[in-house]
Amino acid sequence: MDTQTLIYLFVGASFALYIGIALWSRAGSTKEFYVAGGGVNPVVNGMATAADWMSAASFISMAGLIAFLGYDGSVYLMGWTGGYVMLALLLAPYLRKFGQFTVPDFIGTRYYSKTARVVAVICLIFISFTYIAGQMRGVGIVFSRFLDVDITMGVIIGMGIVFVYAVLGGMKGITYTQVAQYCVLIFAYMVPAFFLSFMITGNPIPQFGLGSQVNDGSGLYVLQKLNLVLTDLGFGEYTDGSKSMIDVFCITLALMVGTAGLPHVIVRFFTVPKASDARKSAGWALIFIALLYTTAPAVGAFARLNFIDTVNETSYSEAPGWFKNWERNDLIAFQDKNGDGVMQVRSGDAFEGAPTFAEGTGPSGERLVTNAPVADSENEVYLDRDIMVLANPEIGNLPGWVIALVAAGGLAAALSTAAGLLLVISSSVSHDLLKSTFKPDISEKGELLAARLAATAAIVVAGYLGIYPPGWVAQVVAFAFGLAAASLFPAIFMGIFSKRMNKEGAIAGMVTGLAFTFGYIFYFKLANPAANVADNWLFGISPEGIGVVGMVLNFAVAIAVSKMTASPPVEIRKLVDSIRVPRGAGDAHAH
Repeated sequence: MDTQTLIYLFVGASFALYIGIALWSRAGSTKEFYVAGGGVNPVVNGMATAADWMSAASFISMAGLIAFLGYDGSVYLMGWTGGYVMLALLLAPYLRKFGQFTVPDFIGTRYYSKTARVVAVICLIFISFTYIAGQMRGVGIVFSRFLDVDITMGVIIGMGIVFVYAVLGGMKGITYTQVAQYCVLIFAYMVPAFFLSFMITGNPIPQFGLGSQVNDGSGLYVLQKLNLVLTDLGFGEYTDGSKSMIDVFCITLALMVGTAGLPHVIVRFFTVPKASDARKSAGWALIFIALLYTTAPAVGAFARLNFIDTVNETSYSEAPGWFKNWERNDLIAFQDKNGDGVMQVRSGDAFEGAPTFAEGTGPSGERLVTNAPVADSENEVYLDRDIMVLANPEIGNLPGWVIALVAAGGLAAALSTAAGLLLVISSSVSHDLLKSTFKPDISEKGELLAARLAATAAIVVAGYLGIYPPGWVAQVVAFAFGLAAASLFPAIFMGIFSKRMNKEGAIAGMVTGLAFTFGYIFYFKLANPAANVADNWLFGISPEGIGVVGMVLNFAVAIAVSKMTASPPVEIRKLVDSIRVPRGAGDAHAH
């Protein structure tokens, strides 16, 4: 059976499975739509949380970023895993004990204010749409290559699939769909990693393969060879970082704190029966996530080695099949600057921006690129970093069924997170804006319909953002974490651990943190990208890490305003005590 047929078979079977589960577990009430009825087993919830968490950024883009950033890419690993420890210890059990449906629910009730609830919804929508842009972009990339359609059509197909199981199934359908998606995506990620590790080092376990010798007779270890190859081509050493210490610290902390403030992750802990199960869920999720995250550095290193080995100093006429496959989908390009017909991979950009292709071919038969070349760079090859994991099996010449499996896994990763985000957006609109704020007398049937309509509208917006994304998948997602760190996390944290924090302080803090962080990201990434260099950054902190400054501003403004305004009512202070104190705890006694 040829590879393309296998891809159709694997992807089609996985979609049939997801849609079947969604129809089988269709939500019949608002509680099932929002929190899956509140009775999900902690292990099942941990697996669903892992799938919800390991998005296109983790599956498709993270190893690609590590492959090109090297040591600097470790911020994603440290931040995204460390955040789960923070979430398990500081937030999950307390929010579950609170016992409501959504993050704005907690903020609206804890801060006894409809305004606070609405501000939390606005923060949540900013975060979720920023995050979902990366997921839909990932869906488009997978479809464009493996189903041989353009990225725009790929995003539209993905929108249709998500519509079926997110809008019909709600959280109940999404939970059990995500369990299936986790199984698909982790298998799809690990199998090619085992193959590649064995091919390159003779050790089938990628975590150990990264620290092993390359089996080419050179006696060099993987990272030693990678350093040598890259420096020969004008790049910096793979194991050396170029980011400043403060930027590494801020990006890592923003990703950690952002994890603990992400609404689509937090809402998963409302689905378990009791508070202790929320902590267990976080522990299980961390174990399931660690399988992929400890593998990603090896996948990134192997991908970079394989890419250079198969492309650099290779005649375009003899280019491997995978190169021309991805070239057809506008995600890789060759511009023959010196006219020798041979592809040179060097440091720097090949030409200005992403490739713009024109009709006809270049002198060596390559697709014609109209972009202006970068004059001071000898690099002739453009590569979209988001394809590294997806192309890895093809680059390594692995069997067709492995390529098909990776296609199904990439889609599972992107679609699982997109569904979780869409549910958070729809529940915020229907439950927090309609039911709890503007139309409290709405019937349960009307609320459920509103939730489904809101999810449909969110899918359309998400699709648009997927077609016109503001950056690489993992970078777009990093911005969402910064926004979460700067807006929702301080309000949730102080809501649990500070009885003095009042509604005025929380609202002022959220608005300040969100406005500052979004403004900074917008300026450097969209309004004036040419200025996005370290010399222009505030304190040397990049847009990916600026959420930490936004978080500090949020805390500072919230504390200052709360000290100048009235204390929360007595019943709110009692609510904080009831959230933080275990049930059944008696008074302390002197001994």
